[in-house]
Amino acid sequence: MTVRKAWLVAGAVLGAGLSFVMLLVVGVYVVAGNLASGVGGATKALAKGAVPAAYSGLVQKWGNLCPAINPALLAAQLYQESGFNPRAQSAAAAQGIAQFIPGTWATHGIDGDGDGDRDVWDPNDAIPSAASYDCKLASYVKDVPGDATRNMLASYNAGAYAVIKYGGVPPYKETQNYVKTITTLEESFAAPVTRVDPSEQAAAAITYAQNKLGTPYLWGGDGTAQDGGRFDCSGLTKAAYESVGVTLPRVANDQWNAGPHPARDELLPGDLVFFSDDLTNSRAIRHVGIYVGGGYMIDAPRTGAVIRFDPIDTPDYFGATRVTEDGAKALPTTV
Repeated sequence: MTVRKAWLVAGAVLGAGLSFVMLLVVGVYVVAGNLASGVGGATKALAKGAVPAAYSGLVQKWGNLCPAINPALLAAQLYQESGFNPRAQSAAAAQGIAQFIPGTWATHGIDGDGDGDRDVWDPNDAIPSAASYDCKLASYVKDVPGDATRNMLASYNAGAYAVIKYGGVPPYKETQNYVKTITTLEESFAAPVTRVDPSEQAAAAITYAQNKLGTPYLWGGDGTAQDGGRFDCSGLTKAAYESVGVTLPRVANDQWNAGPHPARDELLPGDLVFFSDDLTNSRAIRHVGIYVGGGYMIDAPRTGAVIRFDPIDTPDYFGATRVTEDGAKALPTTV
């Protein structure tokens, strides 16, 4: 949505846009069909820049406090609760980056940094306290059958007694949704340990974006009649995936969390590609495009430009997200 350096693809490539994109889509997916095997098992590593640099060390350290949690899961909880905002406060009086209510903090808050106080507004205390609370809940339900992490998350939402009573995640829709949300978000904060499965909706999303080539940029544009059919960067990617039934958040730095993150050499057409002036912090992302293969994306670059092909290998390249329907659904509506 802000100005970034861009270069136009050569006129001959632009003139043959349809064949260029479709050849890339077909060719890359043929290779991907043989190589992709999906994310399997929990990982202890955070995806690059997924957690703001100020907190990533804390999340990595305390996310390994007990077997029921890992750094990516702890990051997913913090993002869901506050969007990593240490000054967040809810209408229900939940406070800080981990959104403890005063009663829970009084019982479970710890002095994570050893400075002699327990400050709910200090991430150095609140993040360790969140991990400690998770592990305490896991200990309460350690003898319950099933997955220890899912039982811990269910205890966080519904209480340990309900998990014990039902012998696992209780049949409460809110609790089941919470467990699914956090475990799905976990994938977007974890560094993949295997190749990421291709997106089923990618080709149609690319077709949508391709049909908008040449459309003038509009800051804040969503492509509506009121906007004259114009888009900004995240408005375009949101509309492209909405055309295939996947609803993304409006802004680029939240779209980052809509799925797992393939490495640069594992990109496939349809992946969202992101750019930032701070390569250590996903919350600082300020531009997004939709990858079409061959090192190029379709994007809405800036005021005065049009939707076009641009290369992705620039100094401000941050990383990529392979959008999944579950990943998009798991994102909080406000962070």
